[in-house]
Amino acid sequence: MRIGVVGAGVIGALRAQTIRDNPDTQLVAVCDVVPAAAKAAAGPDAMAVTELARFLDQPMDAVFVSSPLHLHDEACLGALERGMHVLCEKPLANTVEGCRRIVDAAKAADRVLAVGFNLRYFPAIQLIRSMLDSGRIGELDHLRLFGGHDGLHNFRADWQFRAPDSGGGAMMDIGIHLSDLARYFLGEITDVYGMMSERVFQVPGSEDNAVAVFRNEAGIAATYHATWTEWRGYGMVVEAYGSEGMVRGSYAPMQNLVIAPAEPGGPRRTSRRFYPEIMVREKLKSWTSTTQLSFDEELRDFVARVGGASGGALADGHAGLRSVEVADAVRRSSESREAVHLPVLGPMR
Repeated sequence: MRIGVVGAGVIGALRAQTIRDNPDTQLVAVCDVVPAAAKAAAGPDAMAVTELARFLDQPMDAVFVSSPLHLHDEACLGALERGMHVLCEKPLANTVEGCRRIVDAAKAADRVLAVGFNLRYFPAIQLIRSMLDSGRIGELDHLRLFGGHDGLHNFRADWQFRAPDSGGGAMMDIGIHLSDLARYFLGEITDVYGMMSERVFQVPGSEDNAVAVFRNEAGIAATYHATWTEWRGYGMVVEAYGSEGMVRGSYAPMQNLVIAPAEPGGPRRTSRRFYPEIMVREKLKSWTSTTQLSFDEELRDFVARVGGASGGALADGHAGLRSVEVADAVRRSSESREAVHLPVLGPMR
């Protein structure tokens, strides 16, 4: 599969390396407005360009979009119009309307649209998925999701946190992963009730905190908190509670807590899983090493999806759309003090 990458920042460069490393894919071109960044990510065998139109004219099967969020629409729509498959970084776009345009274009072109929710591939998250699928903790009763960090100094550029380019604050940052994971475990999110605030950093349109309750069609709930005032620093926790036990996945560091019967009907036992190899590797090579491995798995699922396979953890365009719709619903609910209902989307294909 011939793939090009738009955007050669930290994430785009990792995507390009992943494509080079996979024996089933070829990196054709990298596009970035900074020539040196495009050349570095392209390596010796791919073309480095600074203009999107020239990039899209190259013979490619798929495009990975890692450009700044407010530029996603142009790159995704341009690739889909030319019949290319697309994997776009999260969030899919900085508005609900932008997400819908991209999703509609993918459907019209009958192309695969995937969204880079790579946390689905983290080992701690995959353990939750396997525990739910196996019924080890019984029937799912509710989820608890939390994610945050300690503020604006964590961002490399203003567009990452200033609306309208950012699309919002904590909910479009770490919160976008949380809302996707809620949907990954609950199924479709159909009701949202929440509150948000901008009291700390006071960036207009960019919330510091958002607290919400989601519900799926069956009435199973998830509590959600996305924050930029987690003064201890970055952290993410997802907990699934069932009729027979619970499982927690967290990062960083990567770890799990399981309280569940070892076998059906048996007593609940507590166990913990640590990932020392990840801790050591991140200490030596930084968090990007874990992200790179998740990108490797995501790419394999993307290639398989383009080939007609189903299954896997790959997030489709509807997952990207619903996560932004959820953030928008929390804002609307915060203003109206009423729950917001969202229609069922289902899978893209």
